[in-house]
Amino acid sequence: MSRQRLRWPLTAAAALALAIGVAACGGGDNVGGGASENAPTAQGGPVKGDLTISNWIGYVDPGPNGTIPSFEKASGVNVDYNEDVNDNVVFFNRLKPLLDQGNSGGRSLFVVTDWMAKRMYDLGYLQQLNHDDLKTVFDNILPQLEQSSTDPDRKFSVPWQGGQTGIFVDTSKAPEIRSVSDLFDPKYKGQVTMLTEMRDTVPLVLQSMGINPDDATKDDWLAAIDKLRQARDSGQIRKFTGNEYTEDLTQGNIVAALGWSGDGSLIANKNAEWRRPTDGCDLFFDQAVIPVGAPNTAAALAFLNFAYTPENAAKITDYVQYVTPVNGVRPILEKTDPKVASDPKIFPTEQEIAPCSGDPDPPGSPQDVADVEAAFQEVVAG
Repeated sequence: MSRQRLRWPLTAAAALALAIGVAACGGGDNVGGGASENAPTAQGGPVKGDLTISNWIGYVDPGPNGTIPSFEKASGVNVDYNEDVNDNVVFFNRLKPLLDQGNSGGRSLFVVTDWMAKRMYDLGYLQQLNHDDLKTVFDNILPQLEQSSTDPDRKFSVPWQGGQTGIFVDTSKAPEIRSVSDLFDPKYKGQVTMLTEMRDTVPLVLQSMGINPDDATKDDWLAAIDKLRQARDSGQIRKFTGNEYTEDLTQGNIVAALGWSGDGSLIANKNAEWRRPTDGCDLFFDQAVIPVGAPNTAAALAFLNFAYTPENAAKITDYVQYVTPVNGVRPILEKTDPKVASDPKIFPTEQEIAPCSGDPDPPGSPQDVADVEAAFQEVVAG
């Protein structure tokens, strides 16, 4: 990513976090032990033993020379790597009973979107980070990501990958689809999917309705959710999904899906093309965090340092094809994979992403946010 274009990650991170502060607070529901200000600090030290990581599918390069086996060889650590994060809320709900007891379920590291990382931290579920133990990370992090609106001092989160939410289209079946509005066209009934992530789906629907998510009211959010409900009830929307929309595209079950910009490598369909909607766009950045109760924080810290060397980060970017948080990756890819180095989805300009929303929370009080979240979950569950 050239220097004149490096402002984008800050723009994205700031947009993502504008409304999270109040909504993320957990009141009396804090983890056994206390709230975020009392959270322990992840301990560095000798790197050995076992490391369990939970991540989204397709979020690290595979194979015998991939990042995980390379880290194992370099460190002597045995890594249990799990692609078991498919939806922020589902993952949170699965872990919450454990995290309430200060138990990470054996995980030393996992990746969630930054609004969820903030929510977990405010509940006391995440450990704080000592920057002295993450020297490689903070030597190589893009300067614009050294701070974040969700985590101004990088107390608890390290950026993993970012990207855009848009539309994957099977161009052999529906090449004309270019907007979110198109997904509601009756001729595609039962052939489109939406995401279970509220902060991806609803802002895109709002934009398709001509409403700027930054200006949207609670009633606007509920109106967009009602539009989704009607489309679900009519059979227009086949289903709501996490990453499994890639399977539907591979199998030819659908003509289009709301999806994330880097997921092309997961779709075995040469006709599947990611498109930024003509009526809106959405940004996100996912964060690596260390939970309270993590059994091997030294290895987790070492893994983050390993992943943040430009050479290793370039391997990850070359495979996952999301926006990297690591400085120095693009020059490497210009030599090793010029096509990826010139891909605007991976290295977008500030001008290109300026109109995008950033996974916002609904406006209003914590109760207002809870009402909107409940309404959306009812649509998804139904």
